[in-house]
Amino acid sequence: MRRIFLSIVLSCLLGVGASGASGTLAAQTLSTVVADALAAAGLTPADLALAVIPVSAGQTGLWLNADAPFQPASTMKLVTSIAALDLLGANYRGKTELLVKGRISRGVLHGSIYLRGQADPDLDVPALWQLLYRLREQGVRHIRGNVILDRSFFQPQRTDQGLPPFDESPEWRYNIVPDALHLNGGFLHYVIESSATSIHARTEPRLTGVKVRSEMRFSTADCKSWDDEWEMPGVAVSSRSHRVSITLHGGFPRHCNAEADLQLFDRDLLADRLIRQLWADMGGRISGGITAGVTPEAARVMARHESRPLAEVLRHMNKSSDNALTRLLFLSIGAAATPEFREKYFTTQAAAIARVGEFLAASGIPIDGLVLDNGSGLSRSERISARQLADLLQKTYSTSYAPELLGSLPLAGVDGAMRNRLKNSLAAGRARIKTGGLRNVAAVAGYVADVDQHMYVVVAMINHENARVAKPVLDTIIDWVATHGL
Repeated sequence: MRRIFLSIVLSCLLGVGASGASGTLAAQTLSTVVADALAAAGLTPADLALAVIPVSAGQTGLWLNADAPFQPASTMKLVTSIAALDLLGANYRGKTELLVKGRISRGVLHGSIYLRGQADPDLDVPALWQLLYRLREQGVRHIRGNVILDRSFFQPQRTDQGLPPFDESPEWRYNIVPDALHLNGGFLHYVIESSATSIHARTEPRLTGVKVRSEMRFSTADCKSWDDEWEMPGVAVSSRSHRVSITLHGGFPRHCNAEADLQLFDRDLLADRLIRQLWADMGGRISGGITAGVTPEAARVMARHESRPLAEVLRHMNKSSDNALTRLLFLSIGAAATPEFREKYFTTQAAAIARVGEFLAASGIPIDGLVLDNGSGLSRSERISARQLADLLQKTYSTSYAPELLGSLPLAGVDGAMRNRLKNSLAAGRARIKTGGLRNVAAVAGYVADVDQHMYVVVAMINHENARVAKPVLDTIIDWVATHGL
């Protein structure tokens, strides 16, 4: 009886974007399918925002609560991706420069070096090694001054400091708040290995002054679920030597090897350890300290690293739903604005919010109710309506950069967050879908081709305290569109 009632309610609520018998029939059929899925999950039509429209404007579309601002989770990454493709260009690259100020004589730099970050998403350990190696090859062996970390491309330089953690797991990679240097993504790589009798841990690379030991206990979990009994590690930093001691806690299976990217101590200290280790491995020496600052105008560039073009970065960003990388890109949109535009706003984030908002408005997307924060969806405040997101995806489909966006989206049943979903559906290999999930959010947004190769935009967002049960509802919608179209 409850499912029949929900079906009737949905039939009344589900809006049809254009008149016509086929559109009405499609709405009635979809209302029944969605009603059954909602009832099975213990949800109501009020919990769902839905937009299904052909990629060609002016044709029939289906809508439910489409104008209500919903929390989108990681489907908000689509807004950042599209705005970046339009405002920065598919070939946009972040970069890192190594500069020096001072005299070089007999292998000694009588001065300091500067590592200036400009939102380079690929500044990992090998890239840092390459920058330092270029300096070493130009005759520098001993740096008598300091190493200055220049993050001034963003203002303020460190938005992570003093920011309350998003959740109870601030050490994990998804919680990293990036800065313009973004050295090694802000994390250090850890390897945990166990035998039948012992558990050992180490960092990669191994760093002088960073010691890791395990006080983990054995658990009965499968190795693939090794982190089920994870506990926050203990971290101690010596006030004099700045040596770091890390103690791992929690449960860990026997005969298991696992890896994790963690942020366990301040990134300035991490940069210090990485730079000193790599430079020492090259036979070099640093007399001064490693600290944050700004590059003087008189400094000269000794080495430069450029990231992959934006179109390639987006593929990783959206398929793996990388929050830190999305936030870095969102801030890049603000940093790349004209000086006059940036001067209107106190922070780079505020400039990014304003610039993306102006882009949407200029694209004909109403922005009433839209709330932008960091552009990644890992936010308690971000809001967007199903209509706003669907209209943006529809307009993007006819742009020159549509192939770059489409190629970055997970394929249903194939890869990314969709690799284990809809494997036995006609949507498998046909639907390119960005997923989103928080404790109270489950969402999908992207493009779905039906059996006749007609392409549709699908946006579905569920906001409910029990959203974890909502995936079958979202998959049902995608499967129905792939099978029936409109």
